[in-house]
Amino acid sequence: MHQADVTTELARAAALIGGGDVSRDRLISEWAGSSDPLTRCVLAHHIADLSPDPADELAWDERALAAADTAPHPSVAAFYPSLHLNLAASHLRLGDLPAAHRHLDRAEATRSALGDDPYSVMIRAAVDRLRARTQAP
Repeated sequence: MHQADVTTELARAAALIGGGDVSRDRLISEWAGSSDPLTRCVLAHHIADLSPDPADELAWDERALAAADTAPHPSVAAFYPSLHLNLAASHLRLGDLPAAHRHLDRAEATRSALGDDPYSVMIRAAVDRLRARTQAP
């Protein structure tokens, strides 16, 4: 996929997500209809956030990671810290501390892909906060 195609697909996904009252079902429909791994990653990432059930949220977080793993575009590297952060948080909510630690380790290992922008600062801080929560007595 060319950069212009990736940009178009991401813009389309962002428009759906940022469009206000987009329903979870609409995002799932868009996810199912997309063949672009990067778009599927972004949509699944946001569907997970809209999932009321922790197990369902984990399943969508896993779908987002699987889509990122198949995305041929180098820009996907910057998604990994956030994807692993969300997976760690989902596992922690479900009481699986070892899995939460594994994903926090992966989030930390992929931090170098983050920039110096506010989003990257937010992700780094969130990883640090979740790490502290997992080590608290």
